[in-house]
Amino acid sequence: MIIYGSELSAKLRKEFKEEIEQRRAQGKKIPCLSVILVGDNPASQSYVKSKANACHDVGIENRTIVLDGGISQHELEAAVKAENDNPEVDGILIQLPLPKGLDEQAALDAISPEKDVDGLHPVNAGALVLNREGFVPCTPLGVMEILKEAGLTDLSGKTAVVCGRSNLVGKPLSLLLQKANATVTTVHSRTPDMKKICSQADILVAAIGVPEMIDADYVKDGAVVIDVGINRVDGKLKGDVKFDDVKDKASVITPVPKGVGPMTVCMLLFNTLKACRAKDQENG
Repeated sequence: MIIYGSELSAKLRKEFKEEIEQRRAQGKKIPCLSVILVGDNPASQSYVKSKANACHDVGIENRTIVLDGGISQHELEAAVKAENDNPEVDGILIQLPLPKGLDEQAALDAISPEKDVDGLHPVNAGALVLNREGFVPCTPLGVMEILKEAGLTDLSGKTAVVCGRSNLVGKPLSLLLQKANATVTTVHSRTPDMKKICSQADILVAAIGVPEMIDADYVKDGAVVIDVGINRVDGKLKGDVKFDDVKDKASVITPVPKGVGPMTVCMLLFNTLKACRAKDQENG
């Protein structure tokens, strides 16, 4: 089975749109996402535009704050604080990477945890570790939705291997898989016998950033293979998995493109809606 994140995303976005239309009809606050873009990196501009379009599609209000690439750390954090203090804004996202000379983690730390829809603030990272309520990074959340679509919700008795240990994907995804009762192993560039470990996994997630590194030898017969990799090779997008080599061996697989990528943006919309719902409870 090939699971297209683009199709799953379209289905979930329809649900979000219906909920937001219902909120509007009831006179409730409409979710608002603020995206902070620093500098003129074309790739970042493209990502920000796609997020704005996604917001528009479901009815989420969108603010794009464009800052000069030469600003100081203090000016960047002041801009973040202004969005923190804006009661209309439910979610804040800083488009990464930032220009050289700016401290990304300090900027992310400046976001209010209640508006951190990227799930990268230490408070939200800690909440995930301690199994408390908070925001989870969008890509891992999207992977879990894909597994749910494949009929995999309770992963008791399943072994999962996550290739990669980044703060954005590998670490939080390992925790989410554990929460779903999988037995989880993380492998990375310093892991000996990576191929052997991967080939024993019931669920294999590739998030290592090496184009088509995972071939059929890494994959157990009937395994679920989720490809998080997005690599540009000769102008084309390639995943971390050698799709044509693996697809007949896997029971479930995601392609690149149209796999995990669309789910990342979809979960950003979900987190923004979640942040807005939380304000409903605060305001009674």
